[in-house]
Amino acid sequence: MEIGKKLYSVRESYWIFYNGIRTMRHMFKAKKNNELSSKFIERIMLAVTEVNDCAICSYAHTKKALESGMTSGEIQNMLSGITDNTPAYEVAAVMFAQHYADTRGNPTMESWQRIVEIYGMSQAKGILGSIRTIMIGNTYGIVFTSFFNRFRSKPDHRSSLTYELSLMLSTIIVITSSIIHVLISDLFKKPIIY
Repeated sequence: MEIGKKLYSVRESYWIFYNGIRTMRHMFKAKKNNELSSKFIERIMLAVTEVNDCAICSYAHTKKALESGMTSGEIQNMLSGITDNTPAYEVAAVMFAQHYADTRGNPTMESWQRIVEIYGMSQAKGILGSIRTIMIGNTYGIVFTSFFNRFRSKPDHRSSLTYELSLMLSTIIVITSSIIHVLISDLFKKPIIY
């Protein structure tokens, strides 16, 4: 089985949500400060979505990417894992995004340090926030899509009704406990990546 195509467990969904909430603000800050363009963010999100194989996120971010000015060819390449049309300055970030998703949110410290060296800490945090934000979307997008497709006689071969219900029902507990965890981590100034 391919690494990134495997569905996320309830435990993994907790850490994905926790990490996403911790760094999402850096994405918004980097966008506001013109450190990350809408196109750059969408390339990152499409790269992660391609690895995780989330149909609903592919649809939503294709629309956003078109609105940001990306061509349909660029989008199609990103959703195929091809970086040929990616601006040279963004390639390292896109490859890090793919690596992040491939390792299920556990990139090597060397890869993270390289992103910091290339982009600087502020922009690197924005890149990390973009990756982790779409990881949340992918984790839950896959489950909800699988659940609703099940009733359209198009079940996801990777999923089961038990899995879908367990992840959907755990969402409230995951959200609540991870937000509390984020507040505590921020209070004690824990690093955003280990």
